[in-house]
Amino acid sequence: MSAAEPSTALGRTVTVRTALREPRQFSREVLAGLVTTLALVPEVISFSIVAGVDPMVSLVASIVLAITMSILGGRPGVITAAAGSVALVIAPLVHQHGVQYVLPAVILAGVVQIVFGFAGLARLMRFIPRSVMTGFVNALGVLIFTAQVPHVLNVPWLAYVLFALTFAIIFVVPRFTKAVPSPLIAIVVVTAIVIVAHLVVPNVADEGPLTGKLPGITPLLVPLDLTTLRLIWPTALSVAFVGLMETLLTAKLVDEITDTPSHKGRESWALGISNLLAGFYGGIAGCAMIGQTLLNVKTGGARTRISTTVAGVFLLALVTGLSPIMGQIPMVALAAVMMVVAVTTVDWHSVKPSTLRRMPVPETIVMGVTIAVVVITSNLAYGVIVGVVLAMVLFARRVAHVISVDRALAAGAAAVTYTVTGPLFFGSSNDLVDRFDYAQDPTIVTIDLTRAQIWDASTVAALDAIETKYRDHGATVTIEGLDERSRGFHRRLTGHFDG
Repeated sequence: MSAAEPSTALGRTVTVRTALREPRQFSREVLAGLVTTLALVPEVISFSIVAGVDPMVSLVASIVLAITMSILGGRPGVITAAAGSVALVIAPLVHQHGVQYVLPAVILAGVVQIVFGFAGLARLMRFIPRSVMTGFVNALGVLIFTAQVPHVLNVPWLAYVLFALTFAIIFVVPRFTKAVPSPLIAIVVVTAIVIVAHLVVPNVADEGPLTGKLPGITPLLVPLDLTTLRLIWPTALSVAFVGLMETLLTAKLVDEITDTPSHKGRESWALGISNLLAGFYGGIAGCAMIGQTLLNVKTGGARTRISTTVAGVFLLALVTGLSPIMGQIPMVALAAVMMVVAVTTVDWHSVKPSTLRRMPVPETIVMGVTIAVVVITSNLAYGVIVGVVLAMVLFARRVAHVISVDRALAAGAAAVTYTVTGPLFFGSSNDLVDRFDYAQDPTIVTIDLTRAQIWDASTVAALDAIETKYRDHGATVTIEGLDERSRGFHRRLTGHFDG
């Protein structure tokens, strides 16, 4: 999506060009990028500890990812950095074999993502049903909220005062002005109070060391041979597909928030290129940061690449020149900001009793299972996979019972016609054989499929079995009414299932 490609804000079209020409929108983009960066830092540091790598590795990789995706990505507004889902996948490799295998794993993951994007496989996102997306969004809100809880437990009483002050600023300031995001004002004010008053409360520096030095090019410390490939390929594929899934789901979520489309294929191969660059200069992979993206787009009102570019550049400035100040930001302030994001992320309408009573039970079950799996595993990808599979099973079960078979005897009972209505596939055609009266029917049988369609080999096999049963009873069967696609499909497969 180029600078001229639109997104919407407040009911009007917004592009990079229009944002640059309009001070109000431009300031909204810049300020959204700033506050998003501040909320990004502690999570990136925490995830680096989970992955078993140096915090500066994840921070520098996040700079590369944010800036590269701002240039190449297919969905403006999405914040990309070293994410927790990727850290969880990489952690076992680091703990079992060492950090030196991360680079080749990231390289392979990046290549897979590039191939995925150019092959057009991102279109598979259309098969994720709304119930799974709703469960995904609601579970995301729960995860974001619960991830902040440890930062407000067992802390000095002064931290709770700062925590409450942050909330007060976030909710009160918008009543007077919306020119500057209230979360940014809250973080700046609370941090200033801590610095001026010399208050001792848990801060960003407590999450990991901030040296302010860039690590440089990541050295390749293992040979690129089959032994290395055998070690890294499971992790690489997991990194690739978990990253793709979270990134594409985030892009789809932003599409809905902004009422604008995005290029999912471009988002996929751009993520692959970004991970290759982040691997070589930084050392770890990443993907879309859903919570920070919502903070950027939904809370901050950002709509263009300006916000994400600012986020990447500001993160670079924080890491290299402002790390002492960044380290003093109270964790309770950032926790309060993210808790507000979490509460606004949940689709509360979807869980209202009145909505649940109207929704079909299978849809509610899919949403509930998606939420449960995500919350239990703390992995959004697992929840989506389980939700999609469950939705497919329930859909197949539902569709399997929508076909009907009507029997009509001709005058004089010399012939019989069976009219089949509905989609014929493995779920609905397996019991099709039992819908016919082989012993009592006359010797001339017509099966009318004008109102049906053949969708798989199971249906052709079922029709062959019906013809065989009638042949054993001395009857002849004529199949008519097939549309052109079904006729060609039937002609190609019929008679090839025995021997």
